Amino acid sequence: MVFDFFKKKKEALPKEEFRIEDLVLSKLKKGFMVDYDMKTYSVAACNRYQWNEGGVTNEWELKSGGESWFLERSQEDGDVEWSFCRKMPISELEGDIAGEIERNEDPPEKVVFQGQQFEFEEDDIGEFFRDGSTEGLSFVSWDYECEEQFLTIEQWGETKFDMQVGFKVEEFQFSNILPGE
Repeated sequence: MVFDFFKKKKEALPKEEFRIEDLVLSKLKKGFMVDYDMKTYSVAACNRYQWNEGGVTNEWELKSGGESWFLERSQEDGDVEWSFCRKMPISELEGDIAGEIERNEDPPEKVVFQGQQFEFEEDDIGEFFRDGSTEGLSFVSWDYECEEQFLTIEQWGETKFDMQVGFKVEEFQFSNILPGE
């Protein structure tokens, strides 16, 4: 009789239905695994950016060993773009860029990162939603480009700054998408 009690309880739990169609990059979920450039990454978080100019960017935080990378999917005018980037402190840029933004309310037209010069492309204001949260954090971003790379400076509040550096990728470069446990 005791065993029947546990059996009934187990059957009552709803089971999430798995569909093979969900094993695509745009439907990654927390806990999923994906391969890129001969490394396997685990999805640690699924974030979203809502832009004031319109549009949404989906972001997946991917971890492999001690590394954290961010896979981003944005759609503008029907075109989908993928990028792969890592977050870094703004102090990695040459000069006092954070101080310049605080003084002028804008960064310079050009910034230098690891000897490469990046040119300003565009800015935007948005809200960041961490891992399914309905409470957004407001921020300002400035995008820069240099050949095949991009750099984004983000300002969160008056004096907190982040930076991300990355490059465009294609969906077909990612493989072996597996669901989490």
